[in-house]
Amino acid sequence: MSDQVHGFTGSPSVEMPAPTAWPLVLAAGFSLMCAGLLTDVSISVLGTVLAAAGCVGWFREVLPHDREIAVPVVADDVRITTERRLVERVPIADEQVRAWLPVQTYPVSAGVKGGWAGSVAMAVVACGYGLVSAGSIWYPINLLSASVYAQAVALSPDRLYSFHADSFAIAVGLHGLGSTLVGLLYGAMLPMFPRRPIVLGGVIAPILWSGLLYSFLGLVNPLLESRIDWVWFMVSQCAFGMVAGLVVVRQTRMTTRENVAFALRAGVEAPGLMPPHQSGGRRS
Repeated sequence: MSDQVHGFTGSPSVEMPAPTAWPLVLAAGFSLMCAGLLTDVSISVLGTVLAAAGCVGWFREVLPHDREIAVPVVADDVRITTERRLVERVPIADEQVRAWLPVQTYPVSAGVKGGWAGSVAMAVVACGYGLVSAGSIWYPINLLSASVYAQAVALSPDRLYSFHADSFAIAVGLHGLGSTLVGLLYGAMLPMFPRRPIVLGGVIAPILWSGLLYSFLGLVNPLLESRIDWVWFMVSQCAFGMVAGLVVVRQTRMTTRENVAFALRAGVEAPGLMPPHQSGGRRS
């Protein structure tokens, strides 16, 4: 910024590049050149002429000297006022300066409880489907074990509608492991979606998961995919999501500690971080 521009003294001004339309002409020329490849050669010829004119005109704006104009600087007296008497601050862990969102989250135990509760609801719905549709509660259990158990892959009727200890143990292990992992995921994700977490965890996520599983199970195991009733499968997934979500959101939240010093999280006494001991007291 200077008070003298081009030999005369006046109000403070700043030198800026002069406005020009040549870049627009150059861009239009290149666009017509490409469009002519799909339409007619005359369009490309017109685009070449415009692009050449745009290049020459733009170069003359900066060579041999830059074309500039003096823009006057007008001082604007702006006063920022507010009617608020207090400054609202986000409550964060241990009065730290910077907040990590979400500010509060659920403990790991909340996700485990939610996963186990959802697994019971899902098992009830799945066994109810087996009893109503196939006349045996072992039908969905054997189907689940058939996803990894070699002796159940054949899916023979005798194998599907009767109890087998090995298939039952495998199905319980798979169901428990999967429910626990998904419950932990719910406990970590639901605090990030404060609006209608039950709708997200109980309806939207199970439907998306069911659609994803349906899309690739037919390629991996077509015989198993043909045995699954996907409507009931989706209903059981929604039952899991709703029950797990309700259990998780009813747990007590805890303040996140990502931005707390490692020494405080580990319980290590460090100068400047731990409160000083009172005088006269002995350290244990």
